[in-house]
Amino acid sequence: MRVGKISRQTLETDIQIKIDLDGSGENHVNTGIGFFNHMLSLAAKHGTVDLDVLAKGDLDVDFHHTVEDTGIVLGKCIENALGNKRNIKRYGTFFVPMDESLSMVCVDLSGRPYLVFDADFPAEKVGQMDTELVEEFFRALAFNADMTLHVKVLYGRNTHHMIEGIFKAFGHAFREAVTVDRSIKGVMSTKGSL
Repeated sequence: MRVGKISRQTLETDIQIKIDLDGSGENHVNTGIGFFNHMLSLAAKHGTVDLDVLAKGDLDVDFHHTVEDTGIVLGKCIENALGNKRNIKRYGTFFVPMDESLSMVCVDLSGRPYLVFDADFPAEKVGQMDTELVEEFFRALAFNADMTLHVKVLYGRNTHHMIEGIFKAFGHAFREAVTVDRSIKGVMSTKGSL
C-alpha cells in the first residue's frame, strides 16, 4: 500500500492529508478556498490518486498560509507514500492544452528538491485566490516531497485556463513518475538510491 497520511498543526493552520498513490482519482478536498479546492481535485483526478485534504487556516489574514502549508503537508505525504521508490519510473512529463493556453509540467522524483516555475498570469486573482500562490504551493510541494519540478505555461490569455492546465499537467506527470515498472530493478538511478 503506497499511502501517506500526515496531520500538521501550527498557530496558523491545521491540516490533515491522506494520499493513496494507487487510487482511482477519488478525492475529498476542503481548504476553505474554492478555487484551490477545485485545482487539488483536478490534480487528484488526472493523477488517479485518492486524496483527502482537510485544511483550516487563518483565511481572515489571507490565503498564503493555508495554500503553502497544504503544499508542505502534501509533499510530506507523497514522500512517505513513495517509501524507498523501488521500481518507480521516476520521471514524468505532460502537456495540457486548455482552450487557448498550453501548460507543461516535468516531474523527477530525484530526492533533490528544486522548482522552476515559469508562468505569467494576466490576472492577480482567480475567484478569491491570489494567483501568485500557485507558485508558492508548488514550491512547498516540491521541497517537501524531495522532487525536482518544472512548471511552464507556454502561452495563454485566460488565467483560470492557465492554472487549470498546470494542475492537470501535474496530475498526469506525477502519475507517470510514480508508476511501478517491474522491469526496473531497484531504483531508477545508477547511484542505487533516490
